[in-house]
Amino acid sequence: MRRKLAAGNWKMNGTAADLSELQALSHMHAAPAVDILICPPATLIHRAKEKVPGGNIQIGGQDCHAANSGAHTGDISAQMLVDAGASAVILGHSERREDHGEQNEDVRAKSIAAMNGGLKAIICVGESLEQREAANTLDIIGGQMSGSIPDQATGENLIVAYEPIWAIGTGKVPTLDEIGQVHDFIRARLERRFGEGVGRSVRLLYGGSVKPSNAAEIFAVSNVDGALVGGASLKADDFSGIIQALEKA
Repeated sequence: MRRKLAAGNWKMNGTAADLSELQALSHMHAAPAVDILICPPATLIHRAKEKVPGGNIQIGGQDCHAANSGAHTGDISAQMLVDAGASAVILGHSERREDHGEQNEDVRAKSIAAMNGGLKAIICVGESLEQREAANTLDIIGGQMSGSIPDQATGENLIVAYEPIWAIGTGKVPTLDEIGQVHDFIRARLERRFGEGVGRSVRLLYGGSVKPSNAAEIFAVSNVDGALVGGASLKADDFSGIIQALEKA
């Protein structure tokens, strides 16, 4: 059985004072029935890890460089993330693809570095509104998967997050049928490429305006193993509602 996962992406939000929300979340879910992961800014990873010594909440990064070290000012390697206390890293998020021009091959190189460094790679895929309206969603998702996911992927080191770009932070959510169609497609693609064993063991997350009010119905959709949550993960009460819905799913 795939263990369900509630992952929170704080994006470029948070200072030391906001770690009180992480502590509150840890107290609310001292013995969770699902995996919980928080990905704060890199400046907070080490301190975040110290706030949750019990291991009930894992800490991750939001990006890493493809190289282990070198003259890459401002970048962070997978090894550095592990050293700071991270166990996973988000890669290929649409905001990285759009704001920094990251291509599938860049995401693939970073994913290889992350996996080689001992991190779980949460590889994000998703279509724009124009692509959705042009009925190109599955072609886009398939291309992103082929180009971004490395051959060494397993159920232990890979998590795939479907985040339709047009639903991130907008309050708009695809229909449940649309979410199910994409997640079923991703599962079938993984099984075809890596075999049923690996393909069925990779966890698939949905992301895009997930809130306590809509989480339960999303988690009931086929092949949705959890969520990658943005804004709603910044507050313990909001994220706790999503975690509770996932535990009941």
